[in-house]
Amino acid sequence: MELTLEELRAVAGFAVACAEPVLRIFETARPEDGRPREAIEVAREFAGGGRRTKAMRDCAWAAQRAAGEARDLGFEAAWEAGRAALAAAGAGYLHPLEKATQVKHILGAAGHAGRAVELEVGGDSGVRYVEGVVGVASGVVVGVLRRYPGAPGGGGRGGELVRLLDGLLR
Repeated sequence: MELTLEELRAVAGFAVACAEPVLRIFETARPEDGRPREAIEVAREFAGGGRRTKAMRDCAWAAQRAAGEARDLGFEAAWEAGRAALAAAGAGYLHPLEKATQVKHILGAAGHAGRAVELEVGGDSGVRYVEGVVGVASGVVVGVLRRYPGAPGGGGRGGELVRLLDGLLR
């Protein structure tokens, strides 16, 4: 399988569109920590035509550390929002390997964002969030997704939301 830069940019742009709305959840809990915002910004730059750089990976790892710190402080919704930012920064590194685990590079930001909303608001708000991003996925993103096997099992509630979105987009 081959992936073009345009396809990778479309996937990254979708991930940014999914992660950005929940950034406020992270920043409300941890206003001094700009790592998730920076991760989203480098992903946006790539999606907009920038180069795929080491900074994307570095920012993804930094967002992961920020998310973990939020979780350690008891901010579960912020943890998921930080993980959505991590997923956005990592989306541009989707591998052309026909493995179900790669689907998380495409849909992970949406799953984590949905879970962040769910933890903040409650009820079925995560499902509604995921259903709402269906219309954000371009035909390019859906075409890339369809080249991969279905989303893998596991991953807790975020994984369930990824599988829901996977089913809705296919």
